[in-house]
Amino acid sequence: MDQIKNMISATDPVRNDPSTPDGEAALRRMLSEPAAFSDRLPAGATSLEERRLRRARLAGVITLAAAAVTAGVLAATNLGPLASAPGPATTVTGSISPAPTTTAPRTTAPPTTAPPLAASVQTFVFPDGHLSFAYPEGWSVRTEQGPYLSEEAKAGSVVAVVADDSGSEVARVLSGMYGDGAAGSVKRTVLDHTPVPGITDASGNPAEFGFAADQILPVSYPGMPAPTEPADGTALYYFMDVRLAQEFLPTQATSGTNQIRLPNGVMSAYAVFDLEKQPAFATPDAARDWMASERYAQLKALLLSLRYS
Repeated sequence: MDQIKNMISATDPVRNDPSTPDGEAALRRMLSEPAAFSDRLPAGATSLEERRLRRARLAGVITLAAAAVTAGVLAATNLGPLASAPGPATTVTGSISPAPTTTAPRTTAPPTTAPPLAASVQTFVFPDGHLSFAYPEGWSVRTEQGPYLSEEAKAGSVVAVVADDSGSEVARVLSGMYGDGAAGSVKRTVLDHTPVPGITDASGNPAEFGFAADQILPVSYPGMPAPTEPADGTALYYFMDVRLAQEFLPTQATSGTNQIRLPNGVMSAYAVFDLEKQPAFATPDAARDWMASERYAQLKALLLSLRYS
């Protein structure tokens, strides 16, 4: 029987566990031993402050780990797998579109200077070597005797007759002889005029190229005021020539003359309009339209090229 008790007692984990304290023995020690108190922790015990520090360190480590994981997820989302090799470099060529510009509408003003002659031009020089002018290639110049008052002046009076590529006479230039003329009262409309730099008269006055139209005023009778307006139905007389600049002023009231006195005599240069077609242009608008033509530009350039030396 005692043998069975011992076997049962041996199986009691509390009684045989050396880590379980004996309550009676502990009570006897507390009553018999002197009382001693200390604020020091037993060896191996962890203080409350150290536990707080450990918790703070652990929280920091967890936070850093979470941030690293988040960064890795973002990088993987935007850049693809981190382990993948970089692709080949790609060159992107861009183009810059110019800023839109606003183009102002064109305005066509009456020409004030002649377009230059074509690159291939010819030059005509009068026999005495003083007066010259340029004309387009393909045109021709022939000379004929000009007006003269004496045999001594005959050789020095020459007319250069200019013809276009079809052989039609388009301009005349006289050099060397003074020819008398007459003038009358007119109402002048100047369509175009430009200085001719190579021509100055014997008194130092400048010359100009001009394209204009005159209406002849009625002849006044003795005792009657001078007319200021042309008679009804008076035809326009168109002319294109070189004359003193003062004759292309708005105040010009007489027909004047295209004869310019030079040291060797006189010069007269003008375009030739069809004498059988008067007026030369059906309307003033038709005359203005002709100013935009190539023929107008050629004749204007010829007259502007006149030079005395």
